[in-house]
Amino acid sequence: MYIRTATMQDLEQIAQIEQECFPAAEAADRHAFENRIYHFSDSFFVLEKDGVLCGFINGSVTDRTTIADEMYENAALHDPNGAYQAVFGLDVLPQYQKQGLAKALMEHLIAQSKLRGRKGVILTCKETLIPFYEQFGFVCKGISDSTHGNAVWYDMQLKF
Repeated sequence: MYIRTATMQDLEQIAQIEQECFPAAEAADRHAFENRIYHFSDSFFVLEKDGVLCGFINGSVTDRTTIADEMYENAALHDPNGAYQAVFGLDVLPQYQKQGLAKALMEHLIAQSKLRGRKGVILTCKETLIPFYEQFGFVCKGISDSTHGNAVWYDMQLKF
């Protein structure tokens, strides 16, 4: 298993993985990922296993303590000096799930966030994933204002 910074050469694979992992209403498109790699590649990581790019984690940096929907679409809202690392997506191809890869990606992002002096990490998730994020120390802050993809999301926050 190898985790590294995403590059534009990974773009097509990243977009394909997203389509497999999220419903169409929630999935980011190729253009969104291109903007994310361009604006905040230092917080966009991919995971390779046996030479296959099988997962990734990404998100901008902000001073906000929760994620707003416009952050998903406007990568220029990234503030490299912000206090919080946001997580927009944590994707692992279905055939590679249940092998600890999502955990490894999250641990890597948390470690990088600490090294960069962030105050914490923020994300939104569906109710079924709250326990997954709690294992890293995230605290559920309740139902999010986010209406991304017409789903119910929960604000999660990890403070260092």
